[in-house]
Amino acid sequence: MRKCSLDKLNLIFAEIAKDAALYLPADQTDGSAAYKKWEEGTALSDALNTVRSPKDFFFPQTEDLMKFKTQGKNIDIIDIRTALEDFVIFGVRACDVKSFDILDRVFLTEPVDSFYASRRSHGIIVSMACTRPSETCFCKTFSIDPANPAGDVSAWKSETEIFFEANTQKGEDFLNKISSLTEECDDTLVATQKEAINKIMDKLPLKNLDTSAFGGGKTNELFDSPAWAELSQSCLGCGTCTFVCPTCQCYDIKDFNTGNEVIRFRCWDSCMYSDFTKMAHGNNRLTQKERFRQRFMHKLVYYPENNDGLFSCVGCGRCLAKCPISMNIVKVMKKIGGNKSE
Repeated sequence: MRKCSLDKLNLIFAEIAKDAALYLPADQTDGSAAYKKWEEGTALSDALNTVRSPKDFFFPQTEDLMKFKTQGKNIDIIDIRTALEDFVIFGVRACDVKSFDILDRVFLTEPVDSFYASRRSHGIIVSMACTRPSETCFCKTFSIDPANPAGDVSAWKSETEIFFEANTQKGEDFLNKISSLTEECDDTLVATQKEAINKIMDKLPLKNLDTSAFGGGKTNELFDSPAWAELSQSCLGCGTCTFVCPTCQCYDIKDFNTGNEVIRFRCWDSCMYSDFTKMAHGNNRLTQKERFRQRFMHKLVYYPENNDGLFSCVGCGRCLAKCPISMNIVKVMKKIGGNKSE
């Protein structure tokens, strides 16, 4: 384990940025935090988390895939992929680090998504322990430890110092790069911070949220529950929950004719939209209840059934904070699963 004074943090950022693009959470004018490319003067935010998750770095909201040019009956396919720069995402919370594992199982399973895979290979994740978890946090429900945030490098920040521990070879290389600005240390202070974080987690209102009613093999039991109609009744179908979610991976592929060429691109989509997967014959989910049910059944039943029991939720709490009608996965779990935890 290594440490340095917070006074040197800007020097560390400058050293990292010599060879790689560096992104970190920065305060916004509206009081929220968002990932921003570091430049001299950019300060690391103390916010619990960013409004949008760092999945954007590996699975961007819009992404050009290829171009076509036509001349008569001839079609030229233009490969627009270019070499990616190395980059570092600094300050990623444990919930968001876990979301990358969930996305990996989608995009790195055969056939591998080469766009996603390239970004994953070029990115280094420096995580940050959560010293002030929020009342909307429930990551421990999904066996995520905010005091041990994983990633290539784990970091813990005190009032005066920051501590680093490598978890992967990428992480070892990262710490070697900043070795002149850090020093070896023991884990005494970090152990104290971990204990304090866990004490906070034990006091949060969602600490007893239970997943036992969900998981693989529960489709027949839960699919026809009458509670879906009640829960979905107020849903606006706005898709906000899917766009702030760090694990949602639905996308659409479209072609845009510029007049000179056709650009094929993909963009995020949402299973909450009425035109999601709509084809010539129509839509296979005609009601908001069906679309609502699909979203939460995928998170809590379908995904774990096909991924060794791993749920497709990381308890980050973004959907709790951002849903305009205060409907979220916690309410679904309590209602559908008979979970009475408060």
